This record gives sequence, structure tokens and C-alpha cells, in this order.
Amino acid sequence: MRVIQTSLCRLLGIELPIIQAPIGSATCPALAAAVSEAGGLGMLALSWRNTDEMRQIIRETQKLTSRPFGVNLVLEWNQQERLQICLEEGVKIVSFFWGEPAPYVQKAHEAGALAIHTVATAAEARRAVECGADAIVAQGWEAGGHVWGKVATLPLVPQVVNAVAPVPVIAAGGIADGRGIAAALMLGAAGVWIGTRFLASEEAAVHQLYKEKILEATENDTIYSGLFDVGWENAPHRTLRNSTVEQWEAAGCPPNQQRPNEGQEIASFADGRVVVRYSDVIPLPKMTGDLEALALYAGQSAGAVSRIQPAGEIVEQLANETVETIETYARLIQGKEKY
Repeated sequence: MRVIQTSLCRLLGIELPIIQAPIGSATCPALAAAVSEAGGLGMLALSWRNTDEMRQIIRETQKLTSRPFGVNLVLEWNQQERLQICLEEGVKIVSFFWGEPAPYVQKAHEAGALAIHTVATAAEARRAVECGADAIVAQGWEAGGHVWGKVATLPLVPQVVNAVAPVPVIAAGGIADGRGIAAALMLGAAGVWIGTRFLASEEAAVHQLYKEKILEATENDTIYSGLFDVGWENAPHRTLRNSTVEQWEAAGCPPNQQRPNEGQEIASFADGRVVVRYSDVIPLPKMTGDLEALALYAGQSAGAVSRIQPAGEIVEQLANETVETIETYARLIQGKEKY
């Protein structure tokens, strides 16, 4: 595997500028540890976990890897208690999203942890750095899952880089191979934030049907909407098109409370808890029911995902592709290769 060192790598203590995005319930110790062991940075999404679950997940990850990994907290809700638990458990990298980071960044720094914050504009990036963020994630509109803004990755990243240099910027949205990573680095990013590609990893804690839907998807098979809002209102997101989307579109895209089959029970967790249509829940292992109709978060990069692989293998492939792409275009500049 090729090694790529950037300012972000030096800050986080990792070998490769590749971060596994905190893809909600799909994250787990096995996935985060596999990415970290391969030289990238694995992430755990802990925004909705209870105290005991958080401690168990963090400790299990620590047993699986001695390398750095991070946790993510969504600031739509008060996360002070969860942040405190993470810091008590020795977490040294915390990322924040969807809210005001200042009080959380200060608390992380007081415990000796690094703070990363996700933004959608250059102005927002400046504010985050002013309150102490150690690195910034610039999330483009192409991204899967919950999407903070409406600017695409290509125009967003260089503007954020210009706004906060020399603070490292991490590009997110639409990146699933080494060509995308090389492009992000050329835009000035010091690393990349990849979610959809890791959903199709062997370790991702999602139902096999979800992984297969990603493999089947093209770049045209996602939709940006606020459709799957039961559990998290007023939070736009990008998902794969499915039967729920098709029913809603056929009805003329009506607003909440007027959508087809609202409140309909369509799936169940292994413990019997039911999931209704338009819920923000994804298909998880051991769930039953009409899983295809659930929220299938994925980015426009889904078209570039062609097989399910071990997460460590994905990291290695991404790193090798990145170096090969950069080397190819370096030869082009030197006149040693034709375009």
C-alpha cells in the first residue's frame, strides 16, 4: 500500500488522508477499527446511543485497534453528556455536525481531544475555526445521508480552503475512488470523508439488501429531499430512490401529513419494535419487513461502487488508486505521457 502524508495525517496521527464518514447506525467497532488499522481514520456515530452502548462500543473499538479513531455527534440535540462519556473513555478525535460547535469544541480541547466540524459554506468554516475547530469537513451537496448545504463539492472545497488555511480541510461528497481523492487534494483538501463506499464494506452494520441496492445504483439513482423525516424533522438528506420515494412522487410530492401511507408499519427490528414509512431508520441486520422501502442513504458516488469488500481492502485500494492517478498526471505535465 502507498503512503500519502498531508497536514491532516500529521494532525490526526494517521498514515492516509482517508476518513470513513460516520454513517449513522452502519458504523460499528469492526468497521472503524478496520479502517484505522489500514492507515485511515475510522469513525463511530454515537449521537443516538445510550450511555452503556457508547462505553461498550468505544471500548470494543479500542480492543480492536491501537490506532486513532474518532466519534461523531450531531448537534441537533444536546450532546454534552455524550461528549463527556467519549472523553472519559479516552476518545481523542471528535467530529461535530448540524449545529453550533463552540461549547463542544472547548470541552474537547480541555480534555486534550481534537475537534472536527462539518460545514457547507466558507463563512460557516471561518466561524468554526474562530471557535477552535482543528479541522473542517466541507460537505458537498452530492453527499449521502443528511446534507447540511446545497453547494457541490467541486466549488465548495477550494472556497473553504481559502477561508481557513492553514487549518486542514476534508472534502466530503461524491468521492468513492482514488480519482476523486486525487481531485480533492488538487482542490486544496488535506483529506477526504467517504461514506457510501464504506456502506458496501463487509463490516458495515447494515442489512445485505441495503448493500446490494448500493451496488445496483447509478449516479442518477439518488434523490435529495426531506422525505424520511420521522425521527429527525427538517433535515434534508440524500437517499436511493425506492418504492417509498416512487409513491410520494406519484402523489405529486405532497408535504408531511399528506403523504401516501403515513404511519404505515413497514418493518420491525429484531426485538419487535416497529418502523413506520418515512422513518429515518435504515435497514439493519436482523430487521424484517419491507426493508427496500426504508431510508437508503447514499451519495451520488453510489454509481462508482461495484462490489462489497473488506474495509481494509477498500482503504488500500483507494490509496493505491490515488497515488497512481497523481503519478499519471505528473508524467503528463512532464511530457512523458499523452492525455
